[in-house]
Amino acid sequence: MRRRCQRDIQLAAFEQTERDFLRRYPDYAGTSAIDELRAVDYSRLDRLGHVYLDYTGGGQFGESQLRRHHDLLCGTVLGNPHSHNPTSLAATQLVQEARDAVLAFFNADEEEYEVVFTANASGALKLVGEAYPFRPGSVYLLSYDNHNSVNGIRVYARSRGAAVTYVPVRKKDLRLDEEQLQLALRGIVSRGCRVASRSAADAGDGRCRVTDDRDAPSADSCRDHLFAYPAQSNFSGVQHPLEWIAQAQDLGWDVLLDCAAFAPTNPLDLSAIHPDFVPVSFYKLFGYPTGVGALIARREKLAKLRRPWFAGGTITLASVQEEGWYQLAPGAQGFEDGTLDYLGLPAVTIGLERLIAVGMATVHTRVCCLAGWLLEELGALRHSNGAPLVSILGPADVERRGATVALLLLDPGGRPYDVYDVETAAGERLISIRTGCFCNPGDGEVAHDLGHADMERCFRDRRAVISLLQCQQVIEDATGKLPNTIRVSLGLVSDFSDVYRFLELAAGYRDRVS
Repeated sequence: MRRRCQRDIQLAAFEQTERDFLRRYPDYAGTSAIDELRAVDYSRLDRLGHVYLDYTGGGQFGESQLRRHHDLLCGTVLGNPHSHNPTSLAATQLVQEARDAVLAFFNADEEEYEVVFTANASGALKLVGEAYPFRPGSVYLLSYDNHNSVNGIRVYARSRGAAVTYVPVRKKDLRLDEEQLQLALRGIVSRGCRVASRSAADAGDGRCRVTDDRDAPSADSCRDHLFAYPAQSNFSGVQHPLEWIAQAQDLGWDVLLDCAAFAPTNPLDLSAIHPDFVPVSFYKLFGYPTGVGALIARREKLAKLRRPWFAGGTITLASVQEEGWYQLAPGAQGFEDGTLDYLGLPAVTIGLERLIAVGMATVHTRVCCLAGWLLEELGALRHSNGAPLVSILGPADVERRGATVALLLLDPGGRPYDVYDVETAAGERLISIRTGCFCNPGDGEVAHDLGHADMERCFRDRRAVISLLQCQQVIEDATGKLPNTIRVSLGLVSDFSDVYRFLELAAGYRDRVS
């Protein structure tokens, strides 16, 4: 009887809180079709009692997606598309349908864009890095706020003599310092082609430096400068202005817009903005299949890439009698190594059709309402002594941000609770969150005040630090700083009960001694 009464009290509290949420966020009611979809096609979440809050890590698939894909495979005989027999032609047709579906979903003109299928967004980024024509005098400009797969391109740039420039983020809200970005972008001008450059190892105030005209590269290399930034941070949820794309292009830059964290919950219209390279991972959009991503590239910019090798499927002709006797296939095919996942690609078409049916504007509205409420409620949590229970790393409201929230839970004295303990406690309640730096060291270092000297400790003896946990322990022991974060991220079928249950978890740390 006591347990039943307790459950009734908890249910009443939930319902009252939900009514208050709907009053504060009336637009949420317009997304009720997603509730119906969740009940029918994602019923395993509630049936098994899971609260899934790691959509930036990976999306969830609908059961009907699996059934449609299964039925297609069972009703079709498919073969390797690198031939002209009936099964190969059938597979080729399905691959082409997937390309067309990607272009249609992102509203990309097939006269302007091509779709190169890769294993994931990281594979797409590696393709750009290895093939972009970096040279002495070129610049690779990128933000502190970037996934490591974007940071990794700097290895290719440096190896070919290009300068690497980082634009810092502000600690207060983890947004890029736009003044310094504009300085860096305008460091390349038509006359003299000046270069803004700052080594990642430079100490000091973190500001970009601009060389004088004596260091100007040749006019030819002025065309080979690459600017890379995320449409949405996978760490803080910050959404950086898409207007920077045209601004940078007008100044002579090629632009790589990382949309892996942005595309799952935001409309992306490539007829309105025109980035040169767009990497995506489809499992982050709709959960299934994993192992398939794409580089969506403007045709004229894809043509300037120079692959350092060739492989089966990427060539029209090759000979072993002379090293130089090979010819890459034109367009996307020249960048797709080996045999495509021709059995998995039809599932991409099915997943994109799912999102179109739901409507990306509807998804966006839903997650913004949920994130807005969660941010407000987390910010209101206090210990008995008045100290805040939660520290939000990044913007504290939904203006120019997505539904990815980075945070720390603080004890009454202001020291963070161990994030791994929090993750364990969440797991015991079947709440899936993520901890770490999320492959975004720039935001993590700024958010946790980790300077050059702090990070140097991790790299002083590479043999002594062989794992992320060891590195974090070295930093904590030496500086007292905790280089770790909690991340909550919302997606396609998130609902109010998900954020409510996480808020309950967070509130349970009130007045707890760490």
